[in-house]
Amino acid sequence: MSRAAQQSPTAPEKDYTVPALARGLSIIEMFSPQQRVLSTNDFAEQLGVTTSSIYRIVQTLTDMQYLAKVARNTYELGPAVVSRGYTFLASRDMVDVAAPHLNQLRDATSVSCHLAIRDGRDTIYIYRALASQRLSVNVPIGTRLPCHANALGRALLSGISDEALGQLYLGTQLDGVAQHNPQNLPELRQRIKEETGQGYTVSQSDFATAMATPIYNYASEVVAAINVSGPDIMLQDENIHREITCQLLDTAAAISAELGYRAG
Repeated sequence: MSRAAQQSPTAPEKDYTVPALARGLSIIEMFSPQQRVLSTNDFAEQLGVTTSSIYRIVQTLTDMQYLAKVARNTYELGPAVVSRGYTFLASRDMVDVAAPHLNQLRDATSVSCHLAIRDGRDTIYIYRALASQRLSVNVPIGTRLPCHANALGRALLSGISDEALGQLYLGTQLDGVAQHNPQNLPELRQRIKEETGQGYTVSQSDFATAMATPIYNYASEVVAAINVSGPDIMLQDENIHREITCQLLDTAAAISAELGYRAG
């Protein structure tokens, strides 16, 4: 008789779960922005057990700093949860996080999408989702462009203070680029203020239009920016512009959320 035939089709699968570990993780998951402080009675009630049965679990979580005691039998999340969570989020590669979202945005809009970071006064393109249409915009990975003269760059600059912006461009000539771009620091400040207010930046060149918006991390810092780039004839249509802008902003929000950002 074969091995398969000897086994009963109704035999239960082995349970390899560790109840104490499961309860410990469940306790950590009970905390939320609405429930920042919980008691051992809360733990026991939600787990359907007695407080004495989870005493050692709570004590272990406290010793390992996953819980912090705030009063008798009352706890909040401890520093270990925060530090390990931030370490994980900070270690995730930006391209790995953003690429699936940009590919989906490209497929939904039929225009090219790019991801960029800032290096001083330069925009550096680090990923592209290239549209298949003949008039698609194709900016190679590794391209450097001056931040003030492109939508991605100004989205990246929106993350620094006005004072830092002044220091960054101290003694720097901003002219020498197309006239529709800021030609001096006051113009750059004004453009960033206006575009930050509407939630996205816009730039035009060579019969193409690009719209960009920043990406935030868990510390609410601008760490990257994404854009959509396509032919003027397409993106200057009011209805198409509105639809693609909404999709751009939704995509940026999804990427930021994966990086731990929580909007106000």
